[in-house]
Amino acid sequence: MLKERVGHATVTIRCVVNGVERTVTTVPNRTALELIREDLALTGAKEGCGTGDCGACTIIVDGRPVNGCLLLAPMLDGKTVLTVEGVARGGKLHPVQQTMVEMGGLQCGFCTPGFVVTAVNFLEHNLNPTEEEVRVAIAGNLCRCTGYSKIVDAILEAAKRMREGEGR
Repeated sequence: MLKERVGHATVTIRCVVNGVERTVTTVPNRTALELIREDLALTGAKEGCGTGDCGACTIIVDGRPVNGCLLLAPMLDGKTVLTVEGVARGGKLHPVQQTMVEMGGLQCGFCTPGFVVTAVNFLEHNLNPTEEEVRVAIAGNLCRCTGYSKIVDAILEAAKRMREGEGR
């Protein structure tokens, strides 16, 4: 579905999303978030603020967390994208997802996908984080329901479980 056209221009984007090669033809002014949610029907990432401040739209592009609402869809061409839908493997939740559930690291759940992909990406680079390092890693993700203690505790517990071999 092409929401809006810039003149009659379209662009074809080839990328790998959650391990699956995808080819999508869209308009050049569409955001990556719109492409992922509307064209690929992966609705985990949310549009919260639409200005890159809340992190609800966080996706991982070529190993780096980005705000999907600020990235134009054509910028995904040739890239590898991870959304929250691609985090669980073989029907089993990733340790970050599991500890978020077990430890109450989510409330309404709107911001949770952004926190999860950010935390998964962070723990891929640091499996022995301090609480402060976790807080810095998730600083671009805002939760309006509660504080961050349960989220931080869940990420620290996930790191512990991953060090012990879970989810690897």
